[in-house]
Amino acid sequence: MEMTIENQSQEKPKIATEKVLLAIGIGSIVMLFAGLTSGYLVRQAEGNWKFFELPSVFYISSAIILLSSLTMQMAVRAVKKDEIGQVKNFLLLTLGLGLAFVFTQFLGWNELVKNNVFFADKLTPSGSFFYVLTGLHLAHLAFGLLGLIVTNSKSIRGRYNSKNYLGISLCATYWHFLGGLWIYLFVFLAIYR
Repeated sequence: MEMTIENQSQEKPKIATEKVLLAIGIGSIVMLFAGLTSGYLVRQAEGNWKFFELPSVFYISSAIILLSSLTMQMAVRAVKKDEIGQVKNFLLLTLGLGLAFVFTQFLGWNELVKNNVFFADKLTPSGSFFYVLTGLHLAHLAFGLLGLIVTNSKSIRGRYNSKNYLGISLCATYWHFLGGLWIYLFVFLAIYR
């Protein structure tokens, strides 16, 4: 039996362009932070480095972002079951937790300033590296929050269901990535502070 070209193309799974673009974006962010953390280690090894304790609020922010990843995954699970009310609730909860994470980051930076760890310290670059790493993560998280706002808006307007949830899936992938990236940075900074 001969298969026509039309039948062959129907059998191949289609990869959404949006997923490819998201993967490229995530790969770029990984390279950025790999370079920055490598530079951090190289510069630290040169000496003239001020060691400081991480503010305890960063432990809280880590728990918040992990919890937000869980609520995001619950939204994905709910949309697959067509539990649209639950989807809306979990997306709003994820957004709220994301905003709480941002708030705790600012609290942590405030505590660092009180402990004389500054962005532009003439004596040591350790504070500069810390603020750049955490600040860049926060900048990328801002895009995640924007994605959550758009996804929430579409969810409220009934745009998602078990057959159409690519937007939620993409948002979840990026959000989980941001959570994983923060945990990597947190552990890295806790070890190499």
